[in-house]
Amino acid sequence: MFARVTTYKTGPDTALDPATEADSVKRVMEIPGSRGVYFLTGGEGGKALSITLWDTADAAAASRPAANTIREESSAAQRMQIVDVEEFEVTSRALRD
Repeated sequence: MFARVTTYKTGPDTALDPATEADSVKRVMEIPGSRGVYFLTGGEGGKALSITLWDTADAAAASRPAANTIREESSAAQRMQIVDVEEFEVTSRALRD
């Protein structure tokens, strides 16, 4: 599995909107090879993260154009600045039900 992690800068004019987030999640999950999406907010820290998960390195690579569009549109709508986008291989994981 592979992950793409995007770091955003938030500010006083950031407008985190559940409808925008739900639409972004739906669009990402429609991309072939998508395994999941997390969005994390830093509260007062001026920072947010999104993590998308992909079946394979090829799926992650193929998703880049669509993911770039979704990221740019949702960050503009919510008034967040994209700071960094990085990709990683997920080498271990543990989830509790």
